[in-house]
Amino acid sequence: MQKKTPKRKQIAKILKKHNTWIGILFFLLIAFLAFAIWSGLVSAFVYYIAESKVMGEYKVISYMAELYEKTGSDESFEDLPDMETRDYIVTDRNGNVLYQRGEDTRGEVNAYLEFLGGSEPVKATADQSTNFFYTDEEGEMDINFSLFIPWFLSDELNSFVKKENGNSNFYFPLWLEKDIRNGSEVFYGKAYAEVRLNDAFFLLLFATVLFVLVLVVLVLILVNIITTAISQKRMVNVFFLDVVTKGHNWMWFLIRGEQILLRRKYSRNRYAVLDMVFVKYRNFCVCHSVEEGEKMLCTVNDRVSGMLANDEIISHYASANFAVLLHYSDENQLKERIGKIIQELEGMDGIHRIAFQVGVVTLGSAVETGRRGRRQLVDLEREYNNACAARATLSETDESGIAFFNEQLVSEQKWIDTVQECQNSALKNEEFEVYYQPKYDPRNEKLKGAEALIRWNSPEHGLRPPSEFIPIFEKNGFIVHIDDYMLFHVARDQKNWLDRGLDCVPVSVNVSRAHFIERNLADHIRDLVDKVGTPHDLLEIELTESAFFDDKKTMLETITKLREYGFHVSMDDFGSGYSSLNSLKDMPLDVLKLDAGFFSGDLDDERGEIVVSEAIKLAKSLNMETVAEGVEAKEQVDFLARQGCDMIQGYYFAKPMPKDEYEKRMTGSDLKTPSSDDSADGNSVSESI
Repeated sequence: MQKKTPKRKQIAKILKKHNTWIGILFFLLIAFLAFAIWSGLVSAFVYYIAESKVMGEYKVISYMAELYEKTGSDESFEDLPDMETRDYIVTDRNGNVLYQRGEDTRGEVNAYLEFLGGSEPVKATADQSTNFFYTDEEGEMDINFSLFIPWFLSDELNSFVKKENGNSNFYFPLWLEKDIRNGSEVFYGKAYAEVRLNDAFFLLLFATVLFVLVLVVLVLILVNIITTAISQKRMVNVFFLDVVTKGHNWMWFLIRGEQILLRRKYSRNRYAVLDMVFVKYRNFCVCHSVEEGEKMLCTVNDRVSGMLANDEIISHYASANFAVLLHYSDENQLKERIGKIIQELEGMDGIHRIAFQVGVVTLGSAVETGRRGRRQLVDLEREYNNACAARATLSETDESGIAFFNEQLVSEQKWIDTVQECQNSALKNEEFEVYYQPKYDPRNEKLKGAEALIRWNSPEHGLRPPSEFIPIFEKNGFIVHIDDYMLFHVARDQKNWLDRGLDCVPVSVNVSRAHFIERNLADHIRDLVDKVGTPHDLLEIELTESAFFDDKKTMLETITKLREYGFHVSMDDFGSGYSSLNSLKDMPLDVLKLDAGFFSGDLDDERGEIVVSEAIKLAKSLNMETVAEGVEAKEQVDFLARQGCDMIQGYYFAKPMPKDEYEKRMTGSDLKTPSSDDSADGNSVSESI
């Protein structure tokens, strides 16, 4: 499985991990911590006030206990106004009352006041007339904060309000204990925790200000989270936006497509990936405008989107290409549905003729479940590339069509990769072999020339015909190296035969169309042949008719120079194109090769005979020799001889052969004409290389 580009995988991960809930959870966590801190600070402040008030009362009660312990009565309290009016009780260790002044209002809550930080814990008993103190779950006395609300909101607080000097303060009763007489008796004194209004106001102000600050911080955090989420959502939308169609782009297709394929609710669906192409889109833009072309792409995107289900998607890939994910039940139904989509798109503009080609790769059940019942992650980039490969098989036509990806395309692509990987080493190791196909004079059946053809004799892949690798070289540009290779080897063979005294005839070597656009080609060929020392007239430079449609000026200069240097120049495949006569008019050629298509049928047809005979007459009028290639039947040979054709190349006389066999033909030791069996093992028509 091909891997995604690292950058795309990283982007996909980042976008897929984006989730607003993460921000919300973060905010809730911060809010919880903030209010916990606020509550802790307020509680600490309250404890501080409570400690300061209770500790002051504890000192008074402790002093009363010491005086009582010394005097054994409360007579000493008479001179102390703050103690004279206080209620107190003295008990033994068993709780029996030994002395009492005032009402006994001690409650059941009895524990240490642990909130008094830093000082020795004070043992106290709550007053039963109030619930100001309570015992927590650990058995410790704590403050009931519910009483710290404004007193005018609670009738219960009115009982704790006393006025002194015109000021209303809160007094919360509490019994504090002090052991006397070596712990044999306990002195209980009634204390009052006084909370002044200014203390309460300050406490309320402190809590309010702190609460507002916490709230402001939380609001800012929340606003930041919301703003970030909105910005990120906009960024994601922009990132997934296709600027041409205003729909979705390729990255969205990859991420959304994988999500669809992995969802359980779609697990029963079979899916197909489509590469849909607007045929001749660039021509449409040239004839109209880029703006009109983009409007058409928008229409395509909208029309197809309207025909898709929830679990189907489309995105604009590039130029005129759209990626589509469809679900299907069987291939016939899929093909029928794609046909309807194409039909809908072809009719979207009533003026212009529009065609669409679609490459299809079916994912099928192979991706529905993987190991342990889990759905496998499909590499949509690879599958779309396969769909593009299938669609490319339709590129030679301008008509609408549908092509399905299959294993044959996989094999073809693997072979292309193999050829490209081996091309340099094969050239260096001279694995390419020159085969020669003789040309004979039809009137006396004498050898008059030959064409050099190529075979690849690979140690790993065996003997391969040119049709399996030459088209690949023509596409990747390696063909120019093959041209030089063939010219050098043919020149070397000719020089060798000439030195041995053999009667050499001209051998034609095909030079590719790509090579002919070079302005110094004639000098390059001359120098290459001169290194070997072969006479120029023993080499014929052959070019195809299609080469004439490139740079005619450069072509004419090259042909003129080649002829000046003594090379023969021929045009191959005459009659396969539509501008042959115009090419003959402009180019000074030496040899005209009649395309094998002229002789693939029956020459008894009067129209066919007229075309061939007139072509030969035309060539003779232009002082050109004629070669008929692809000739297989004696009747064809006889007809061409009557018409004055100079040479015949075809299976009737000889098939392409290794150099050793061709050498025998040159010496005349092998004059055997191939039988029908000899021509049955390959293509009967003449090869271009």
